[in-house]
Amino acid sequence: MNPHKHGSHLILKTMMVSRRKALYYIGTISIVPSVLLAESTEPPKKRRSWWDFLFQSVETKPSPLKPTPHSWSNETITMAWIGHSTVLINFFGTIIITDPVLTEKIGIEILGLFKAGPRRLVKPALRVQEIPKPDLIILSHAHMDHLDIETLRQFPKDIPIITAKNTSDVLENINRKFVHELDWGEHTECCGVYIEALRVQHFGWRYPWEEDRSRGNWNGRSFNAYLITKNNHTILFGGDTAYQEYFKERNITVTCAIMPIGAYDPWIHNHCTPEQALQMAEHVHAKTFFPIHWGTFIQSNEPTNEPIERLQRAVQFSKIQLGWIKHGETWSLLPTLTLTEGEKGRIFSMEKTSRGGAIGSSSGS
Repeated sequence: MNPHKHGSHLILKTMMVSRRKALYYIGTISIVPSVLLAESTEPPKKRRSWWDFLFQSVETKPSPLKPTPHSWSNETITMAWIGHSTVLINFFGTIIITDPVLTEKIGIEILGLFKAGPRRLVKPALRVQEIPKPDLIILSHAHMDHLDIETLRQFPKDIPIITAKNTSDVLENINRKFVHELDWGEHTECCGVYIEALRVQHFGWRYPWEEDRSRGNWNGRSFNAYLITKNNHTILFGGDTAYQEYFKERNITVTCAIMPIGAYDPWIHNHCTPEQALQMAEHVHAKTFFPIHWGTFIQSNEPTNEPIERLQRAVQFSKIQLGWIKHGETWSLLPTLTLTEGEKGRIFSMEKTSRGGAIGSSSGS
């Protein structure tokens, strides 16, 4: 090993950590909107005011449904939408949680006194204490509405984390025992599941000055979707993406496609519309579609319920089934699950749900 090269690496690494700490304690309010909201360097044609986003006085409502994951069978696939991009999955006995964000607000803490950023419209369907210990945490990228340090600190340190290339440094200060980066096309086996990282159309920086693949720097922060496979079934976790056709390259059939459907107005270059999300699910021949990334935080200009309403209309013309439409809703692949009295989420089996039909009606949030 070249000691000079190794020493330079340590110095650069220390500089990165110091910069993050400086921002955390000093607070740079001028960059908060671009970190949390714009997710683009292009000025939008219209937008809510910064004040609307950062200091919202919205009422946070309880989740309309509450899963009971301790009753879930280990002999099938059962999933529940906890909120935003957080999905709890029992994948034939392997417990997985995606992009866990369970805090009241997302954003940057200013001087350690308060957090500047969007407030939740709907409380998480479960608290950390109500979630069975996950076997695996999967992170799509380093944005604050997907990688929330405050939430991750509440999970045991021995839970393995899979994350995107050049993002593990964000987790350094919470002392995780196992963090594994996956680049596009790379794969690993962990906790009994096979995981492959897929390319998406998004961007990766957590703070504007950071290097990012979307800016042409291959060594910058990356951003992933994932294929998660076990027992001849595959789940696509789409992370965050604008419309793209990279999924076509895999020529695969997935059982479940978990896809983002919100924050497209005006951020269409980084976030897909509901119709585009459904089209990308068709690229992997998905059987059932699970919408995420809508109705939890105000991050864009479209009305809160517009994404799910558009999706319900679009799915009527698709062969893909719709898995859920409400926060806290639970879905199972097979009707082997016995519900307890407290289980309010409806369980849909692939055999019983009519193809292409909208399921129920959405409550306002």
